[in-house]
Amino acid sequence: QEQYLTQRNNIQTSENQYVYKFGIYGWRKRCLYFFVLLLMILLLLNLALTIWILKVMNFTKDGMGQLRITDKGLRLEGPSEFLQPLYAKEIRSREDNPLYLQSSRNVTVSIRNSQHQIVTQLIAGSEAIEARGKRFEVISDTNKLLFSAEDSEVVVGVDRLRVLGAEGAVFERSIETPHIRAEPFKGLRLESPTRSLILEAPKGVEIQAEAGNLLATCQNELKLESEDGEIRLEAGKIKLPRLPMGSYTSSPSARQNIFEVCVCSNGKLFLSQAGAGSTCQINSSVCL
Repeated sequence: QEQYLTQRNNIQTSENQYVYKFGIYGWRKRCLYFFVLLLMILLLLNLALTIWILKVMNFTKDGMGQLRITDKGLRLEGPSEFLQPLYAKEIRSREDNPLYLQSSRNVTVSIRNSQHQIVTQLIAGSEAIEARGKRFEVISDTNKLLFSAEDSEVVVGVDRLRVLGAEGAVFERSIETPHIRAEPFKGLRLESPTRSLILEAPKGVEIQAEAGNLLATCQNELKLESEDGEIRLEAGKIKLPRLPMGSYTSSPSARQNIFEVCVCSNGKLFLSQAGAGSTCQINSSVCL
């Protein structure tokens, strides 16, 4: 019996040597619980922040904040600010509402070709509005050309061009027009302060003053020239008060207070006392 008990105790002792404990115990268990609790807290904070952002940004099924997603595109309600370039096929306002483009510096509208090169550009700045392109046009609502500008010419297509400046219009080069007319009850003045004023036309120049006077003054010479036609002065009275007077003759055939206008070969005019015949040859010394 003692030998049996000794053998049983030895067997139990050998079995106890091969028993292992499974699980996390001690400080490892406490650290695991701490990390799980921290993860749950972060998860709840993340969820709370997400809900707060959705509420503040006003996220709905139709859009976010003032941005609405519709079948026709995006709709912005109220003022909008873009910090980066905006690319869109069409930008328009709501019906019966204006569209405002506002910037603290300038507003630039650029049109590019297929090679991404700028071909047309409109810059609205604080000091000036610049338009760059091959051609600039202004067209009325009736599809009539009002104004166009390009490298070769500038065209004004209106029926009447009004210049409201007190000094009028200044042209540094020549001007070509079929008609120059002043406004009703106002005078028309063509002036060249320091140079010559030349009026030319292939079929003639006509100057009319139907309800006023016609005054032409110059510093040196006033020249009227017609190469193939004639120079016609149509008036009830034509006065040349400062023409030089030819030598006086006491011929009995001379008529008192009656004079004739003589023309020299160089185009100079002078007066000669009229007689029974022409007295221009007698006073030809005036032409010298």
